[in-house]
Amino acid sequence: MFGLDKKDASLLLIVAALVAFAPFLLNPFPEGSAMAQFNAGYPDLMQRFVIFGIFAIGFNILFGLTGYLSFGHAAFLGVGSYAAVWMFKLLSMNVLPAIILAVITSGIFALVIGYVSLRRSGIYFSILTLAFAQMSFALAYSVLTPITGGETGLQLALDDPRIFGSATTAEGNIPVPGLFGLEMRDSSELVLGNWVFTFNVGYYFAAIVMLLSFYLAIRIFRSPFGMMLRAVKSNQQRLNYTGLNPRPYTLAAFVISGMYAGLAGGLMASMDPLAGAERMFWTASGEVVLMTILGGVGTLIGPVLGAGMIKYMENIISKINSDILHGWFAFLPDGLEDLVVTMIYPFIGKGWHLTLGIVFMLVVIFLPGGLVEGGQRVAKLFGRKKTDEPKSAKTEPAE
Repeated sequence: MFGLDKKDASLLLIVAALVAFAPFLLNPFPEGSAMAQFNAGYPDLMQRFVIFGIFAIGFNILFGLTGYLSFGHAAFLGVGSYAAVWMFKLLSMNVLPAIILAVITSGIFALVIGYVSLRRSGIYFSILTLAFAQMSFALAYSVLTPITGGETGLQLALDDPRIFGSATTAEGNIPVPGLFGLEMRDSSELVLGNWVFTFNVGYYFAAIVMLLSFYLAIRIFRSPFGMMLRAVKSNQQRLNYTGLNPRPYTLAAFVISGMYAGLAGGLMASMDPLAGAERMFWTASGEVVLMTILGGVGTLIGPVLGAGMIKYMENIISKINSDILHGWFAFLPDGLEDLVVTMIYPFIGKGWHLTLGIVFMLVVIFLPGGLVEGGQRVAKLFGRKKTDEPKSAKTEPAE
């Protein structure tokens, strides 16, 4: 199926099903209930799940296959966002040209940075990529302000030319990104009892792009090119002894990874036409590293799971405050209620990073393979139970 073996095709279909039914899966609790706080089925967050999933998939092609750890991938995310917004300002509000320009621009930028950075390996490569990303952030924030908008970011304006599109709507407002008449912000709701499910055009467009990106990543992983990248990670010195030059392969992986990041940046701008220098800051690069490690380095679906976990915690756990906690534990005696809220409060709201740190520490210690390894262990556990049951059910033969 699609040139994939049975296992990979099944994985692709599972991911497609999860993405298609995400509005239902991410809204398990009815509106107005105490647990509705944990619902994540609203468009903005679902868009972030798939967009940062693309970002992490691309990063995993570099880090997971070659072992080269980049601390500067946010630079390509920012470049893609800036390129997409400029396309909206100059050409039209159609998202396809904006995304194409974002991918191409990020690829060229990655080619330049990768050509220099890949002259070194290990920690020196990581430091070089971090330095390039911070220089890019400084340029976008304070030097190239006519191009990037500086501190306020690059935004659309009423006087933008837009060669193939109108500068303003009939109401005199700035037009919004769309795809052949479908606006990215268009949504429809389905009400079933106390549940409200939202279906957003922007989310499903980004989801289709993510599925295509995931499929391409599978083909790269299973290709001879992917095998060569694994050889680089396994023993680059031995590869040199065979007479093969690994530089073109690692550079190609770096460029592909940068193009994935640019694609994610272009999609971010397509959902919200604004590009800021903060997307290029070192913390954004560290975030994609965490996503990949949490999900499982070198696995196919792991980075997507890691991206979903971090964005869920950032948007859901961070919004829980003391009032919500008091509502949950109101059934307890006053003194005990205050004690429980006091103990939990440092780990939610603004302290959600503490919870993330604890989760990351536990995963690194007990699940070095990330969430994918955890899922595999659970599957093996249930598999053993199923195989043990028939054995225990057998009776001893009569003598």
